[in-house]
Amino acid sequence: MSKDTSTPSPPTNKQGAFVRKASSFRNFIEKGGEFEPEAERYHLYISIACPFAHRALILRKLKGLEDIISLSIAAPRMHAKGWAFSNVDDFPGTTIDHVNNSEYIREVYFKAEPNYSGRFTVPVLWDKKKETIVNNESAEIIRIFNSGFNDILPAEKAAVDLYPKELQKDIDELNEWVYETVNNGVYKAGFAKTQEAYDSGIRPLFDSLDRLEKILHGKEYLVGDRLTEADVRLYTTIVSCGSLYYSWSPSSLGHIRRLCGLSIDFIEIAVRTMKLLCSVNYRLLLSEGYAGEIDNCLKASHSSYRRITDSVATLRSYSK
Repeated sequence: MSKDTSTPSPPTNKQGAFVRKASSFRNFIEKGGEFEPEAERYHLYISIACPFAHRALILRKLKGLEDIISLSIAAPRMHAKGWAFSNVDDFPGTTIDHVNNSEYIREVYFKAEPNYSGRFTVPVLWDKKKETIVNNESAEIIRIFNSGFNDILPAEKAAVDLYPKELQKDIDELNEWVYETVNNGVYKAGFAKTQEAYDSGIRPLFDSLDRLEKILHGKEYLVGDRLTEADVRLYTTIVSCGSLYYSWSPSSLGHIRRLCGLSIDFIEIAVRTMKLLCSVNYRLLLSEGYAGEIDNCLKASHSSYRRITDSVATLRSYSK
């Protein structure tokens, strides 16, 4: 079968700014609800290239859900029909769709909703019993994984809590601005089609990195003195950060390596995945003068990245 590796255009508004569409499936897994917590009933679809899907993969590991929730991995290359499985794109580490035998993630969406008209995103949490999508919002899927299966987990895994009640208010407040300016901010800059849209994405990104540096000064974690979902949500963006910039401007890779304090294996992981996704030419947006300003911002944010990556170093084994 021939491989179509053309890339669909990201959603942008009339001003050329990236606009992320809201997720469509927003159900939860809970005892007594429509979707009960059961072993081997649910299936997770991801692509390692997507930092939002990466969140779900990490929570699945941290909570010991590997034998409870099965997994299919789509290739990191975005095709014209979206994320593809190994029977279409045999990229290393990719799998077949173990449940629905689909060629593309889009087929999973159409099986759940034949008239579906939204975007075909990952992660996707699938119910094998009802043959439908439970949820496709990463922020909610990691909450489901954090507590939704505690009743059927061993005590030591049920005790793992990345959204503890006493820290929830602080976690929610931090997540809100980190999502807007960092998690989604890299896409606002990377998928911008105009200089104005690019400017509105890149400046808040660097401002937030400086803010994160101050938060992490003298401490290991973003919220409290323990690992929480806030660290996971930031980590998956940071590990992809270098390759996103590499996609926009190959000359920036050296800056990111120096700035992030990333090891060579991190750079290789990032470049191998996310660089294949971006369709916007960074150099068409930036003048030499503005590129110099960005370089200064990168240098100024050096310690921000270093502290951020150091604070979540315990998660490195879960990025593979």
